[in-house]
Amino acid sequence: MIDEDTLEGAKAKGVRAEVLLEDELLTEAFGTLEQGYVSAWRATTIDDVAAREKLFLAINIVGKVRDHLRSVVSNGKLAQACSAMTSC
Repeated sequence: MIDEDTLEGAKAKGVRAEVLLEDELLTEAFGTLEQGYVSAWRATTIDDVAAREKLFLAINIVGKVRDHLRSVVSNGKLAQACSAMTSC
């Protein structure tokens, strides 16, 4: 059984993460970063392996941040559902 404080914390974080994911400025920032990294990656020369690897990591990090926020939203929704149940 999960205590009520843990559930409330997860619900609050879920709501905050959902607001962030819906925020126009943050969505634009993610898109701009990804587009810039992909453009820079395409512009690398065949010999510039290190730069391509760094840009590959940067592109993936943007996705991982977005995925983490989505996971927090999902956890918040699960916490909400769990709170509605008599036991979790």
